Amino acid sequence: MPREVRGVPQQTVSATTLAHVDDPVYVSELPDSLARPDAHDKTDKQDDDTQWEFDPSNPRNWSALKKWTATTLVSFYTFLAPLGSSMMAPGLPDIALRYHITNPTVLALTLCVFLLSLAVGPLFIAPLSEMYGRVWVLHIGNLVFLTFNLACALAPTAGTFVGFRFLAGFAGSTPLAIGGGVISDLFAERDRASAMALYTMGPLIGPAIGPVIGGFISQSVGTQYVFYLITGLCGLAAVLAIPLLRETYAPLIRLRKSKHPTDPEKKAAAHTSAPQVPANKWNYLWVNISRPMLILTRSFICFVLSLYMALMYAIYYLMFATFPNLFSEVYHWSVGIGGLAYVGLGIGFLLSALLGAKISDKLYSRLVAKNDGRGKPEMRVPALIFGSFFVPVGLLWYGWSAQAGIHWIMPIIGTSIYGFGLMTTFLPIQLYLVDAFVYSASAIAAASFFRSFLGFVFPLFGEQMFNALGYGWGNTLLGGLAIVIGIPFPIWIYCAGERIRSRSALFQRPAESAG
Repeated sequence: MPREVRGVPQQTVSATTLAHVDDPVYVSELPDSLARPDAHDKTDKQDDDTQWEFDPSNPRNWSALKKWTATTLVSFYTFLAPLGSSMMAPGLPDIALRYHITNPTVLALTLCVFLLSLAVGPLFIAPLSEMYGRVWVLHIGNLVFLTFNLACALAPTAGTFVGFRFLAGFAGSTPLAIGGGVISDLFAERDRASAMALYTMGPLIGPAIGPVIGGFISQSVGTQYVFYLITGLCGLAAVLAIPLLRETYAPLIRLRKSKHPTDPEKKAAAHTSAPQVPANKWNYLWVNISRPMLILTRSFICFVLSLYMALMYAIYYLMFATFPNLFSEVYHWSVGIGGLAYVGLGIGFLLSALLGAKISDKLYSRLVAKNDGRGKPEMRVPALIFGSFFVPVGLLWYGWSAQAGIHWIMPIIGTSIYGFGLMTTFLPIQLYLVDAFVYSASAIAAASFFRSFLGFVFPLFGEQMFNALGYGWGNTLLGGLAIVIGIPFPIWIYCAGERIRSRSALFQRPAESAG
């Protein structure tokens, strides 16, 4: 007869429930015998962990080709939603004519509502990947994103168009929520920077090249065909990824192996102690879904890094909302040519991807070598501080050259500097969150929520701010905020982060984060 602890039958407790022992919220809900495993259980777990470390099915033991194939496919998925978020930006006048929109705030909403759902989506989707694995959550999200982009192309009214844009953004947030977790699954700390740089290119380069393509499509055949193009790219991604992308989430892979062990003795043991579904499914689901907000609100480190990332991302999308007016009214560019204004940001991102990842790797490797070969998340912070100096420089250059109306190349150079700083700071923030937190996908989801929410809000008041302050003082204000948040707080995290992490169960233990 099964032994009961506090009224909970032993066989109803799952291995997935035990995965939450490090979660301070979940520990309070566990029986004492589970929250504090006995010595025999710990020994068995250590043996299993040692075997798993050398197991060929462990994603970190995959071949380099298989790892980089998975990284490339996830990065392609991640590229599509940000591309779709901005590709229609040059066609906003066409959208206004098609749906008879005269209110500028409503017109901006057709573009920005996508970001609102990008903010909300990860809060639900990232925990699902930690319950059911990464792969099919990614595939289903892509197929739903395809469906609602097609619906946007065929939407008969402004209301249905905004609704379909919101739903498309929700589905498109899937790779943004999960991708960082996949990189964490595949690569150890010291090998992550290059893979994370490729993954981070999607959310940044997609919005930059989207308007370039969308400008010419909107001018030649109409904005409707922008959505047909996105639909086709989603179909291509599905054709490539469904047969080639394999599950990377280690707990799920180990759970599947425990259900089908090859060793007869392990098979007999698994029959008597196989993981079961939690007795209270809704409570289990709520614990997983609430975890990103728990991390955001209970970890000041996550909050301040997410705030800085959100501010930079919001300024980035504010540029999208103000570029059409600036370059059409001040520099008299057409809709098609106006899309080229976004090239400066793309150049900055590419330079950062080439140089920023190398700088991050070198700084991290040097600090690891000084620490007897053991890596710490705080070793990502010097690269963040380095990139933070470029952000205000780019904003001031862009704002005051646009204010003076001097040659068009000058504000574009300013956006290139800003793009370099943006990408150079994004990469170490993402790496820090992945390295530091037990639930890396939930930490990335928390940051994604914050940045997408501010990206939704800023363009709604951007025109009014620049009308009141001008491009010069408006960007000076934004640059001042970037200095206040982006320089002193990372220095504080570098000095005090390890001490703060040691006091919280939300973070990896030192042994787990060793380089």
